[in-house]
Amino acid sequence: MTVESTAARTPRRSAGNKAGTTGTKRTTSTTKKATGAGKSAEPALVQLLTPEGKRVKNAEFDKYVADITAEDLRGLYRDMVLTRRFDAEATALQRQGELGLWASLLGQEAAQIGSGRALRDDDYVFPTYREHGVAWCRGVDPTNLLGMFRGVNNGGWDPNGNNFHLYTIVIGSQTLHATGYAMGITKDGADSAVIAYFGDGASSQGDVAEAFTFSAVYNAPVVFFCQNNQWAISEPTEKQSRVPLYQRAQGYGFPGVRVDGNDVLANLAVTKWALERARAGEGPTLVEAFTYRMGAHTTSDDPTRYRTDDERIAWEAKDPILRLRRHLEAANHADEGFFAELETESEALGKRVREAVRAMPDPDHFAIFENVYADGHALVDEERAQFAAYQASFADEDGGK
Repeated sequence: MTVESTAARTPRRSAGNKAGTTGTKRTTSTTKKATGAGKSAEPALVQLLTPEGKRVKNAEFDKYVADITAEDLRGLYRDMVLTRRFDAEATALQRQGELGLWASLLGQEAAQIGSGRALRDDDYVFPTYREHGVAWCRGVDPTNLLGMFRGVNNGGWDPNGNNFHLYTIVIGSQTLHATGYAMGITKDGADSAVIAYFGDGASSQGDVAEAFTFSAVYNAPVVFFCQNNQWAISEPTEKQSRVPLYQRAQGYGFPGVRVDGNDVLANLAVTKWALERARAGEGPTLVEAFTYRMGAHTTSDDPTRYRTDDERIAWEAKDPILRLRRHLEAANHADEGFFAELETESEALGKRVREAVRAMPDPDHFAIFENVYADGHALVDEERAQFAAYQASFADEDGGK
């Protein structure tokens, strides 16, 4: 892909250790305030691109994107557009009965692409189940993600081939896996870093608190990247925390920073900074990407039952893709030919994804009974037989066809 973390490839000790010991100091140097779900005002956050696409200066983080070219910006835009198209196609396939479930990333493209493009090849990623944009950045074939949600594989990719772990469904547990891995590479003497993705809902899990404790005590080279999309299914963030999530890091003794989650440049810069801290032996960082889930939590959810249209419309105006397009057009970094060519590529991706999913086999209905016990169990055998009889009843009703 077009954007490479050049700054991260030459580790340098940043000013983050000086200002990063308190998350409050780091975030007060920024420019905008954001409005969240049911809130009148939020703390200042790191922003490099306004919703109107205007580039704003930031004394602390500009240097981390100083080498970004017009071609790189077009690459970031391409990443977000194709990721959104893939996501929309997956949602449609689920509605057509081709997938069992789908967790959309709609609205969170900038957080995922910005942070994903900040990574080096030797860094290791521990995702949840919504990091489709990060998977794209790591070179994971999108159809492998769909195979898991169809129930025909457990992910379909080799985690060590892309340094991208399989999706984790258990909420927050991957933060412990990431911390342990980071502690291990430190003992191996590697200078790579680890990043763990999770959401605002997972921030209330005990596993996340344990990961914060161990990473701080052992100075593990891990970045905790929280995509705060403001809704843990139907639960707003203010019912989970009395303080902004990034401030939780202070209690564990490492820095936290809040970034505009809809600003791909800001996410790229802040994640580079946090990764450099990790590689320089300065320990963990909590990045809170303040964003918004434009769609449902999953395709089994109805967000209209707990969110207002006014809230959704306000955040649609901050769309991360529209924001970067405005910047590209204003700076004459992209013409209509570029956008038309990308639209053609987007259509081709959608077609490839549809054809790949429809060519996949149906899930094995009896696979759920495998590996429940190492040596088998009488009760499982009984349940399998009951399920077989249930399945056979459909064939009987259809005349044995």
